[in-house]
Amino acid sequence: MSRPLALLALALGPVLVLGVFFVLPVAGMIARGFWPDGSFDPGGVLEVLTRPRTGRVVWFTVWSAAVATVVSVLLGLPAAYSLHRLALPWRRGIRAALLVPFVLPTVVVGVAFRELLGEAGPLGFLGLDGTPVAIVAGLAFFNVAVVVRTVGAAWESLDVRPAEAAAALGASPAQVLRTVTLPALRPAIVSAASVVFLFCATSFGVVLTLGGLRYSSVETEIYLLTTNLLDLQAAAALSIVQLTAITVLLALAARLRAVPDPTVARRTAPARPLRRSDWPQVAATVLLLVLVATPMLTLLLGSLRVGDTWSLANYRALDSTGDHRALAAPVTEALVVSLRTAVDATWMSLLLGGLVAVVVTRRSRTPAERRVRSALDGFFMLPLGVSAVTLGFGFLITLDRPPVDLRDTALLVPVAQALVALPLVVRTLVPVLAGIDDRQRQAAASLGAGPLRAMLTVDLPAVWRPLLAAAGFAFAASLGEFGATAFLARDERTTVPVVIFRLIGSPGEMNYGMALAASVVLAATTALVMLAVERLRVPSLGVV
Repeated sequence: MSRPLALLALALGPVLVLGVFFVLPVAGMIARGFWPDGSFDPGGVLEVLTRPRTGRVVWFTVWSAAVATVVSVLLGLPAAYSLHRLALPWRRGIRAALLVPFVLPTVVVGVAFRELLGEAGPLGFLGLDGTPVAIVAGLAFFNVAVVVRTVGAAWESLDVRPAEAAAALGASPAQVLRTVTLPALRPAIVSAASVVFLFCATSFGVVLTLGGLRYSSVETEIYLLTTNLLDLQAAAALSIVQLTAITVLLALAARLRAVPDPTVARRTAPARPLRRSDWPQVAATVLLLVLVATPMLTLLLGSLRVGDTWSLANYRALDSTGDHRALAAPVTEALVVSLRTAVDATWMSLLLGGLVAVVVTRRSRTPAERRVRSALDGFFMLPLGVSAVTLGFGFLITLDRPPVDLRDTALLVPVAQALVALPLVVRTLVPVLAGIDDRQRQAAASLGAGPLRAMLTVDLPAVWRPLLAAAGFAFAASLGEFGATAFLARDERTTVPVVIFRLIGSPGEMNYGMALAASVVLAATTALVMLAVERLRVPSLGVV
């Protein structure tokens, strides 16, 4: 029984943290929906779900996420082939550039598309500003990297012998693709599409920035019901529906995720030189790169324009509170708060995620240990089923009264952001730790090394680069987190994404220019972090 007890002792910290900051908020949210006045009232939830507006919100969420998923897959497949199977020049740099949108703050993506599609923007003549087309474009822009990375990694690891056999039997390249390659890639494509649909359905900043009050998803409706209408029971009812739907989608994505059998001999081929038949895929990749770069370039140029002249005035104004004191504190102070919050959220998520990864990847030697580890694994994966908005709403209604009154503590926002980043850390570390041969630890133990010494000599050399990558993912996710922070941030301790949203909602040319400049600063900081992560050559995207 010593090993199960040691396992429980190691898992005690993460269990307590998730119990207070996940189970309690989610339970409080469910209670607010079904027990609004202290008595069980399921009719209130049913009344919310039968409202005409609720039906419109759910339908808009489903169809916009579905269309954005299809667009992401169609744009991502040619790029996945070109960047993982062909020896393209600068392909590592192109991969990094296509990864940047995925980690950009969602509010920055929304501001960039508003600048691109607005009346004064380069594509303003299309009249797409404030339309569902703009929202779908923003969602596809944000998530196409998931398809490129997930399908590309699967394509890179395909066994080439079936395709070679089909070609030897006279199949054309198109027939090989249709009859051999695509069936082999189907699990990865379906898995990527499932994850993209999940991200699109739970996108908050993109829909809120581009749709406003006219077009709402479930995420933005929860926010509006809470902050504008003060209808907490309706917000709780929608959160319960969203929690259920996300959990089902995650379970489906997990079942569809392609996991190669390590016992099967495979022969992969290195990236091959370009052929004339590859130019359509290369052209599609270049087109995707242009589509990704255009909104960000428009955002940068817009931030440098004041009236009809080029100027840095918008950046200099970041040290002010804007027109008519739109902000309680300058953007520069918010940037400092964002950086400090991101640092705190990063070490919290690394500490928690590292312990979780160690607990769920150690080899079970007894049935009792296997049962304990299985239960802990399921418990630690629960945060994957809750969106940032739902988590922030749960914090808002449960952590504001004794015995757990944390609304005035400065660590509440970092804790919420750490829980949002936790899946990124766990998904990055678990495959690496699970791939370490347990016999190496046993050999170290037989030579007299204790558990800590064995971890330092066996695990750390294999995991330090993924650990740095996980830190980068967590830092970038925290820096741009908007859903939970929108509920929890105080005016005196607000973050840059919240400030940007407030600026674009305040009248005045100066306020809008400051929002553009702040978006550029935030995007540049996030991009630099992710480019550093890309140089670590960690193949996983973290969440996929």
